[in-house]
Amino acid sequence: MKRKITEKLHEWKKKKTGRMPLLIYGARQVGKTFEMQEFGAVYYKNTVYVNFEIDEKIGIYFETDIHPDYLVSILEKYYQTKIIPEDTLIIFDEIQACERALTSLKYFQEESPEYHVIAAGSLLGVAINRDKYSFPVGKVQMVTMYPMDLEEILWAKGKQLLADTIRDHFQKNEPMDELLHEEAMQEFYHYCIVGGMPAAVKADILANSPIDQSEIRQMLLNSYIADMTKYADKSNTIRIFEAYDSLPAQLAKDTKKFQYKLIKSGARTSQYGDAIDWLIRSGIVHKCVKSKQGFFPIAAYQDLTAFKLYYSDMGIMSARIGMSLEAMTNKETEHFRGILTENYVSIALKTNGYDLHYWESDSTAEVDFLIQKDSHVIPVECKAGEHVKAKSLMVYMEKYEPAYAIRISTRNFGFVKGIKAVPLYSVFCI
Repeated sequence: MKRKITEKLHEWKKKKTGRMPLLIYGARQVGKTFEMQEFGAVYYKNTVYVNFEIDEKIGIYFETDIHPDYLVSILEKYYQTKIIPEDTLIIFDEIQACERALTSLKYFQEESPEYHVIAAGSLLGVAINRDKYSFPVGKVQMVTMYPMDLEEILWAKGKQLLADTIRDHFQKNEPMDELLHEEAMQEFYHYCIVGGMPAAVKADILANSPIDQSEIRQMLLNSYIADMTKYADKSNTIRIFEAYDSLPAQLAKDTKKFQYKLIKSGARTSQYGDAIDWLIRSGIVHKCVKSKQGFFPIAAYQDLTAFKLYYSDMGIMSARIGMSLEAMTNKETEHFRGILTENYVSIALKTNGYDLHYWESDSTAEVDFLIQKDSHVIPVECKAGEHVKAKSLMVYMEKYEPAYAIRISTRNFGFVKGIKAVPLYSVFCI
């Protein structure tokens, strides 16, 4: 399945000067391993693939010496293959299982930049023991890989033309043909249930899969939960579970601001701050911070004490709350459909590289998201249906006079009175 990150890897490979080892961040099962191996197979003559979690023996060699000349000779002997600069891709997978391997990236950059090295790992943000081994700050290029977005899934389904048509109409602010609009909306609803984890997407496309996508989504959810016990401090594991379990209740509130009291009575920041940080660093959730003003730059006006948390994958979310495709169009679930929609938009914006912020004015008006484009702050409002009246957005526009605003809903493309109408299925274009 074609992934957008491939182009970033290709640009990294083409660098003639200043290339550093590439470190891929990303939650478990987003496709890091497959992408690295596929990239090596397509763009290099040969690949040396090292998985420190599966093969613990190879990690022993990193304990004595982590200089490139020594490591390259060891890898050649261990994997019985010649490593040639420019022609060989060296992959360090699950690098969090061997902290010395992570530190070695610094020396590859300083002493042997001619070697092409890509590293990745699950839960890198929480598993690395930085007290014992130094992180190669400034010596690696970092990129984050997310679950597949809706455009990538359309590609996987052979619907490249539909994806291109969506992009074309987004740029022109022109309504799509109603039949295409409806087809794209159905793809959006489907995405909200299946999500973007490659294993679930593949099972969904292969209708005759021995394990259907709903089972795979549940397996992925279970593996995420298992990671909490594997990499979290024992004393913190229970609190991580409790914070994670509170997410459906947190999102179901009219005001989405995270409230510790919903974890359990008497819960405080001092008790659960580390647990929430763990969930964020693991990539299991995304954090959206309140902005007190609508001025540029957004980061200067953050209120770090007020935030929302969103699931990082729609499939994990739907598995966690038991949402089905049938329920998506049921009037009885209309309220929670709005919650799914807002979570979906948070994922799409995060995937496109935006830091997540929302705006609130004295608890009387709230705009779902603020995004920073060039020197502009653009308000983004989300609606699950065609009813698009939004008093809060009007309050924001009158107060801050943004270049334009974005309203996401089931309505077709358009641009009226400074508001860009963006259908739910086209958020990947923003």
